[in-house]
Amino acid sequence: MIKQKPQTNGIEIDLTGPQGNAYSLMGTAKRIGKQIGMSDSYINEMLDKMMSSDYENLIKVFDDEFGSVVTLYR
Repeated sequence: MIKQKPQTNGIEIDLTGPQGNAYSLMGTAKRIGKQIGMSDSYINEMLDKMMSSDYENLIKVFDDEFGSVVTLYR
């Protein structure tokens, strides 16, 4: 029997893995921001907001900005 591979929509990031560290998430945010046409000043404001508090804040800001295209897992 041949089974269908589950289809994933968008990007998936495991927060417990290496892609889930703060620096990696900020790099991903910068890359995706450029790809979808965000201005450099908006990207810099977003990164400043991500760094303004703790890791949970960073995840919240990331999810607010890219939650429609990126799925975060704990």
